[in-house]
This record gives sequence, C-alpha cells and structure tokens, in this order.
Amino acid sequence: MNVKGGMTIGEAAKRSGVPPKTIRFYEDAGIIAPAARGDNRYRSYGESEVQTLRFIHRARGLGFSLKDVGELLALYRDRNRASREVKALALRHVAELDRKIAELSAIRTMIAVLAERCHGDERPDCPILDELDKA
Repeated sequence: MNVKGGMTIGEAAKRSGVPPKTIRFYEDAGIIAPAARGDNRYRSYGESEVQTLRFIHRARGLGFSLKDVGELLALYRDRNRASREVKALALRHVAELDRKIAELSAIRTMIAVLAERCHGDERPDCPILDELDKA
C-alpha cells in the first residue's frame, strides 16, 4: 500500500482479477476515471475502484462490449435507474449472442461437411482447400 492508504495498480489488479495493462486501458478508454496519483506519481486505488474493476471484469466475462459495460456502469451508479433499462440492455446482448451462435453453428456445419468430403489420405485433392480457394 502507498503512504495514503490506497492500493498500487498491482494490488488493485490482484484484488480485482483485472491485469494492470487492462486497468490502464480502461482508464485511457474512459470506462473508469483515471486513478488518483500520490506524491510519488503512482496510481492509487481504493476499495470503490476495485469494486468497479470487479464489476467490469464480471460484465466482460459475460461477453458485454466495452460500450455496454459503460452503460451498465452508468445504470449501476444511478440509484434512480429503471430496471427495464438494464433488462433491455441484457436482452440486446442475448440477441447478439444468439446471432453469433447461429453464425458459428453455420460455420461449424460448413467445415464439418467439407471435412466429411475430404478423403484425408495421400491424394492431393482436398475440398477444404478448394472451398478456401474460391473467390
């Protein structure tokens, strides 16, 4: 801990599960406010900053975009928020996840079909490579 009782970026990283480089990125991106600086010019973090970093870490772990994380943080901090706004944001994320799942499923099916058509032996002919070569 530094002289004023705050945590260094390394300590905040350890307690929040967010690497120091990512914490600096969140500051640069405006997701979190820049940390206070001590007399030694080192960043200094308190419990509320660590809690915010944990919140971000959990939201990112659920696949929310940085933009959505910013919105979630704003809603989290607004004690007069309407829960319908949080739910709408979550449902938009679910719809995006459903779209990505469908896209990945179609890609998986295509690769499985191509792999099934490939002999996988000594011959040079391969429908997988033929498909990738199409313009």
